Amino acid sequence: MTEGERIIKINIEEQMKTAYIDYSMSVIVSRALPDVRDGLKPVHRRVLFGMSELGVFSNRSYKKSARIVGEVLGKYHPHGDSSVYMTMVRMAQDWSLRYPLVDGQGNYGSVDGDSPAAMRYTEARMAKIAEETLSDIDKNTVDFQPNFDESLSEPTVLPTRIPNLLVNGASGIAVGMATNMPPHNLSDTIDAITAYIDNKEIEIAELIPIIKAPDFPTGGIIYGYKGVEEAFETGRGRIVLRGKAHIETHGNGRERIVVTEIPYLVNKAELIIKIAELVNDKKIEGISNVNDESDREGMRIVVDVKKDEISNVVLNKLYKYTQLQTSFSVNNIALVNGRPKLLNLKDLIRYFVDHRHEVVVRRTQYELEQAEKRAHILEGLIIASDNIDEVIAIIRGSKTPDEARESLIARFSLSEIQARAIVEMRLRQLTGLEQDKLHQEYEDIMKFIEHCREILANEDLRMQIIKDELVAVKAQYGDERKTEIIPNAEEFNPEDFYADEEMVITISHLGYIKRTPLSEFKTQGRGGVGSKGSTTRDEDFLEHLFIATMHNTLLLFTEKGKCFWLKVYEIPEGTKTSKGRAIQNLLNIEQDDQVLAYINVKRLDDAEYINNNYIILCTKKGTIKKTSLEAYSRPRQNGINAITVRDGDQLLEARLTNGNHELMIAVKSGKAIRFHEQTVRAIGRTASGVRGISLGSEQDEVIGMISVENQSEDVLVVSEKGYGKRSSIEDYRITNRGGKGVKTISVTEKTGNLIAIKSVNDTNDLMIITQNGITIRVPIAEIRVMGRATQGVRLINLRNEDAIASVARVEFEEDENNNDDVEGAEVTGTEE
Repeated sequence: MTEGERIIKINIEEQMKTAYIDYSMSVIVSRALPDVRDGLKPVHRRVLFGMSELGVFSNRSYKKSARIVGEVLGKYHPHGDSSVYMTMVRMAQDWSLRYPLVDGQGNYGSVDGDSPAAMRYTEARMAKIAEETLSDIDKNTVDFQPNFDESLSEPTVLPTRIPNLLVNGASGIAVGMATNMPPHNLSDTIDAITAYIDNKEIEIAELIPIIKAPDFPTGGIIYGYKGVEEAFETGRGRIVLRGKAHIETHGNGRERIVVTEIPYLVNKAELIIKIAELVNDKKIEGISNVNDESDREGMRIVVDVKKDEISNVVLNKLYKYTQLQTSFSVNNIALVNGRPKLLNLKDLIRYFVDHRHEVVVRRTQYELEQAEKRAHILEGLIIASDNIDEVIAIIRGSKTPDEARESLIARFSLSEIQARAIVEMRLRQLTGLEQDKLHQEYEDIMKFIEHCREILANEDLRMQIIKDELVAVKAQYGDERKTEIIPNAEEFNPEDFYADEEMVITISHLGYIKRTPLSEFKTQGRGGVGSKGSTTRDEDFLEHLFIATMHNTLLLFTEKGKCFWLKVYEIPEGTKTSKGRAIQNLLNIEQDDQVLAYINVKRLDDAEYINNNYIILCTKKGTIKKTSLEAYSRPRQNGINAITVRDGDQLLEARLTNGNHELMIAVKSGKAIRFHEQTVRAIGRTASGVRGISLGSEQDEVIGMISVENQSEDVLVVSEKGYGKRSSIEDYRITNRGGKGVKTISVTEKTGNLIAIKSVNDTNDLMIITQNGITIRVPIAEIRVMGRATQGVRLINLRNEDAIASVARVEFEEDENNNDDVEGAEVTGTEE
């Protein structure tokens, strides 16, 4: 320690607190947050002021960016050169700022995230609109403060005529707080400000229809209006943004999705890479290729859709899984009187109008002072011109200018300033024309002085001036909105793309799924040979076939007891003969698992519906389980556990009931049991369930379960060799669950084992599909009711050791009576 120095002990905790608070306030006030008045952070303000001091205006030639950065660094902003240059770069990017404040020349980066060229290569000058932010700065409209070394002065705020905070927004991360303010359309913003000036008591709800919504430089779509209203009302809100896309048909008949605008702040190159990754990972199906065809004419991202895929479904998946849909979290925090404050729409407008009002007042005061000074001089010059001979004589008779001034002051009672102006007056001002000009200038300036005094005395007049200047700005720089608004998107549903038509959904043994319009299937007589329903591999066959409408949600249950959700319109459409799409590409199903049961559900968002309906599951070993539909009402991408399946067992059937159904379970050996579902209590989703039917042997297994709500339906059973029988449900007595059941069909070598059980009536058709892919549609009315223990009648003639794979009940349609025969012949069924 040197002489005179001493150590002072302080509490390190208190010192850290104080130092950190000082640092955080410095970041908040001097770096990260914009001022509510001009909407600029210190670095933006210094760049614009530095450019104006350098004379780099919009009508001057460009200057090297390095020259401008050096000016700002050396005089006003003692930080890194990259911070200043990148600020200037962003102010020049038309995809970053709605109204760029810098006119850049050279490589200033791209929407793909490319870096700008070094500042020694690029040039810049002020954009025309940026000059409006500095308008009247030389008229004492704003306060100045010393720069960092107190050698120069810089403005604390700019006297902007542009509501920059609203039209260009701002973003920044301070200490303990952040701001994220969206840009808005200049014309709409000025209309809202003028509406506020006309009525200071205007409500935010009245301003919203005028300013409408944020307007982003990259265009796109604001998807939903609730977040916009919240942001305007409170200063915080979440705005959902979507890229703008349309569907084109290519020359080969295939469709393509063309994206012409992307959400704000999204990197186009990264977006395309992400789409490609999702396609490679099979998270998005239906895309064959992605190309970036953007050029000077505009953005164009082309996504080629595979044949037979639904472009709208693919587009919805792009919205869901990529940044083609993002959200902008509004957080309107700005500095008000040097303190950070959360601001709603009216606050932002009010503080800008207050700032403009102060600027107009200070400008008028400055102009009044200058005019009064000039008027004072003109009064002296007029006195001199009226007494010109005497003035000349006094000046000629004086030895020095000071003596001349003193003599003039004494003779004509002039001020020092007036006398000096007379002494310095040029000889040409002695002409008669120049004297007339003096009188005219004096009259004009007195009128101007009167006008300035009137402005200072009349607030309404000042507000009118603010309005007139804003209208002039709108006329010069205003433009159309770039961002489209879809106000009711919260209620928008992709189902709106599709008519609620009936579809035949087929799932093959190897897990291929497709949907085909029900109208493609024709009705045949009982015993026909059927028509070709699907093309499958040699080792594959169609195992499930059921009817659903396009707006249904399918609950798909796998043999391992998992449940998955799938909208019918998300299933690829195919013809009767097409193979379909592997279900693993649509759902996240394990490789060794497969779908074995399904349920069609109309709606999962109706609380009363899901709480008063149940899902009943049945396994091959006779276990049954009842769970509320509410437990399945929250779709998850990776599925959920629906039932704990024991070793050696697997899930077989799933049925939707309302608590008042009767259940029938049939087994391969030809027996069936009937009991009321109330004997099965509702349990949790992951439980194993209880016994529904007792199997007669180790080889026996459950082949199906039906649920019946009314007694008007009959029971139809089908054997694997094409025989079927329709019996009254009353033939089966109600027993307790867990019994062995009663005979439902006489199983012989000719009939084969029982393969299906369905509840039917005369308004139904029966759709049968074989392992070779042959389908037949038979009216139930053609199958007469007979005793439960009989053998039944032949429903389909099977050829070449074929066997029935699946049976489904469909609604009868009277106008479909045409035969559609793959062999060109029809075989009449016979009863046996």
